[in-house]
Amino acid sequence: MLRRIDLTADEPFDVPRALPEGESAAVSHIIDDVRSRGAEAVLDFGQRFDGVRPATLRVPAEVIAAAEVNLDPAVRAALLTAIERTTTVHTDQLPEPRTTQLGPGAVVRQTWRPVRRVGLYVPGGRAVYPSSVVMNVVPARVAGVESMAVVSPPQIDNDGWPHPTILAACALLGINEVYAAGGAQAVAMLALGVEGVPAVNVITGPGNIYVTEAKRLLRGSVGIDSEAGPTEIAIVADDTADAALVAADLISQAEHDVVAASVLITDSRELVDAVDAELAAQVAVTKHSERIEIALSGRQSAAVITSGLEESLACADAYAAEHLEIHTRDAAQDAARISNAGAIFVGPHSPVSLGDYLAGSNHVLPTAGCACHSSGLNVTTFLRSVQVIEYDATALEQVTDQVLALAIAEDLPAHGRAVTIRRERP
Repeated sequence: MLRRIDLTADEPFDVPRALPEGESAAVSHIIDDVRSRGAEAVLDFGQRFDGVRPATLRVPAEVIAAAEVNLDPAVRAALLTAIERTTTVHTDQLPEPRTTQLGPGAVVRQTWRPVRRVGLYVPGGRAVYPSSVVMNVVPARVAGVESMAVVSPPQIDNDGWPHPTILAACALLGINEVYAAGGAQAVAMLALGVEGVPAVNVITGPGNIYVTEAKRLLRGSVGIDSEAGPTEIAIVADDTADAALVAADLISQAEHDVVAASVLITDSRELVDAVDAELAAQVAVTKHSERIEIALSGRQSAAVITSGLEESLACADAYAAEHLEIHTRDAAQDAARISNAGAIFVGPHSPVSLGDYLAGSNHVLPTAGCACHSSGLNVTTFLRSVQVIEYDATALEQVTDQVLALAIAEDLPAHGRAVTIRRERP
């Protein structure tokens, strides 16, 4: 089912990404329309893409409350566990303020301050993602963000409101500002602001290629977490790996989208054969088999055959997967050698699905190779490092001549004057 790339035969490591190539113009049009027509444009695009036009963009409080009341008890319990475990992990991420004393009267402090307002994107297309509510809201709340707006696509089967389970998750987390909007138009609404929806400072959350492209185009107007979506998994495995587990994990991510990427990297041809057999057997009895088959057989998925573990790890680093699983003899040791990955799952008992829900880690992670320069969603996404400089007269005098020397060297005499003038003041 997976196409094969044989690096031992000098084939290039060319696993294509599911990038939104060719979609920039379409997404730019959506952004421009929201900029010019505001909320009306957002509602129009919802009607066009989601097939329904809610009565209002903002979900009424009573609709959110009803969703919580009707929430399945087992789902409620699981969400509460997810909230608890995710809160514990993200609380430990809070950075400490630092004070550096360079000398008497010369102090530099580093403080951390939350952004004022954030927009949190929760997908709602082919699947329902209450877990993404948890992953977005918890780190923002731990960071101390005061104003949060959740957006999720309107559902034709839910009177135009987002899915009830998503609304219930919002209720459990105390979020009452929720909007029935999805896609690029929702990202534009959050970034630009429209009638009744103030603009935000940061937008986070996973999405499809259109959401990702909108975040990319609006970066600078608004902060973003990373380019998060479509999803991808890479698995580094050797001949000790359990083919059934590897296949199940590849399928779990292919289930998301027809453009989801599932990549196996191994030096064992026997494992590739065994995984292929397992894929055929498992996909056949999986609910979303058609979607999964398209994803697994797509150009963005592959089995990469290497000459050994060293090359496997090098390929994984080059690919910089959103999710990277390590199924090798010394999984922990090999995982420590990886630099580029959104999240690393070590050993046979740490599947990506665990990270999706209850590991305590965050499942909003960089895709499309962005893990080589961007982090997954975390508390610091919602914090800004602010330096506070406090010198007294004596401390300033000790460095005045050196400041002046550098100012002259840079041909910025006013910089020097701003320091030397203080010598003349009483």
